[in-house]
Amino acid sequence: MTNSSPFARRTAASPVVPRGDVLGTYDSYPEAQKVVNRLALADFPVKKLSIVGNDLKTVEKITGKLTYARAALAGAASGAWFGLFIGLLLFLFSPTGDFSFILAAALIGAGFGLLFGVVSYALNRRRRDFTATHQVLASNYQIIIDPNLTARAQQVLAEGPSHRDHDAAPDPADEAADRPVD
Repeated sequence: MTNSSPFARRTAASPVVPRGDVLGTYDSYPEAQKVVNRLALADFPVKKLSIVGNDLKTVEKITGKLTYARAALAGAASGAWFGLFIGLLLFLFSPTGDFSFILAAALIGAGFGLLFGVVSYALNRRRRDFTATHQVLASNYQIIIDPNLTARAQQVLAEGPSHRDHDAAPDPADEAADRPVD
């Protein structure tokens, strides 16, 4: 689960698994992220931390059977979105400012998308007659830390939430977890 920033510095070296002490092991990525966030709010040098997902598994969840009608509908929808984008560009750069560019481009895009969806389904038929979502999940997440900073990080985490944590907006998930179930 990488969310690389376009502003992050690129390193010339190939990626390696970080080495160091394990600060903690968590069942979900958001749990590990909260710990790193707590350390960041305490002005801890978070650049020395890494979140490592262990025991990766790919999960493909089948969402339904694929038919010509579904392939046509999905193709038309994606084509319409692309056509809408092109139509907006034409509208913005048109000296007349005619709204018909938007509608025409969306309809043309939907038509081409419909054709492309049906043709691609016909070519791939019998190899993949279903729709699915695909995810890569980890069994657990470890926070790896520079061994020289382990004691300091444990001390920061043992102190509990910093005063800045109270100034931040509360997490709705935490509030929902604290509410009693009726």
